[in-house]
Amino acid sequence: MWISRLSLRDFRSYPELDLEFSPGVTTFVADNGTGKTNIVEAIGYLARQRSHRVAFDAPLVREGTNAATVSALVNRDQRHATVEVTIQSKGANRARVNRNAVKLKDLLGLVSCVVFAPEDLSLVRGEPAERRSWIDTLVIARNPRFSSVITDFERALKQRNALLKRLREDRDPGLEATLDIWNMAYADSAAELVFGRRRILADIVTPLQENFAYIAADARLERQGAHIAYDSRIDYSQADSAAECRELLLAALDRRRTTEIERGLTLHGPGRDDLSLMIGSHPAKGYASHGETWSLALAMQLAGWDLLSADAGSDAEQPILVLDDVFAELDTGRRSRLASRVTEAEQVFISAAVDSDLPAGLEGKRVDQSTLLVGDGADAAGVGADETGTAP
Repeated sequence: MWISRLSLRDFRSYPELDLEFSPGVTTFVADNGTGKTNIVEAIGYLARQRSHRVAFDAPLVREGTNAATVSALVNRDQRHATVEVTIQSKGANRARVNRNAVKLKDLLGLVSCVVFAPEDLSLVRGEPAERRSWIDTLVIARNPRFSSVITDFERALKQRNALLKRLREDRDPGLEATLDIWNMAYADSAAELVFGRRRILADIVTPLQENFAYIAADARLERQGAHIAYDSRIDYSQADSAAECRELLLAALDRRRTTEIERGLTLHGPGRDDLSLMIGSHPAKGYASHGETWSLALAMQLAGWDLLSADAGSDAEQPILVLDDVFAELDTGRRSRLASRVTEAEQVFISAAVDSDLPAGLEGKRVDQSTLLVGDGADAAGVGADETGTAP
């Protein structure tokens, strides 16, 4: 899979920008603040319908305008589709495929992309929500119908929490009977999500270990091993189906019923779960060095890319790779090893502030600062990435 043309209108700093691309590596080399990250952010947004930098969409719309548009021509062998998202500063976003209006969820899977960024450090150092978001992104990328599962789960969780808060103030028997109804609705979607996450983790353990060992090949032998596991208050280890996860979850809700009412909060389910990350025999969070943290975060993203590539079965469906200012954080050896892995993808986009941040010998097309600054003005024109030379 590869993008041959990207168009931005009122996205972040760009009133208008049109770029043309080819398969292989494309680098954006420019000073910080010139908009290179805005471009790779837009590519990632088409795939995930959210930014890797901010939690909500309003900052993506250029100041003084009401909407931003991101459009790309996506190629799979001889098949081509123009995918477009209009991002509203207020109100619902809109989507089109080949100029025909579609539902936003129908875009899922049309653009497949894995993004590496400095924010990925939070996968190791951050709160459980960061790791849940990472695994859920993979779950949806592998099976887009899980987008609806997660929507159903979030709706049921919100309603259940609202009911628990009411019961904390008033233990009315009729009201409490309603809790049983919401328990069933909540458990249906929550169990399916848990089972989907666990299936991903079962398939990703080995790729993660292999990628970490490769990136951290110069570390001490005992620090070259990494592991990931599902961490929940409920023991799902013997559950072989979503139905079995559901029964375990319902039993836990029944056991903690009084406590949940007293606290007015749901205490069990996928919104409370986490991923356990280990390097050697120690938890990564709190024990890993800066370099190890970077290596583990990169290994997680590479493992996700490996998994989706294996599912795709061919280069025509292989996810695009985006690396946003990542190489600057790595030493020479890890830069080189990471570069050798990512260039396996059919298309790779890399941003960097200066040439010295890039691995030596990285071949590919280049979009330089002059092109980005032209796009940042009202006279932006279509500038092909293949016109700007070769990355050093």
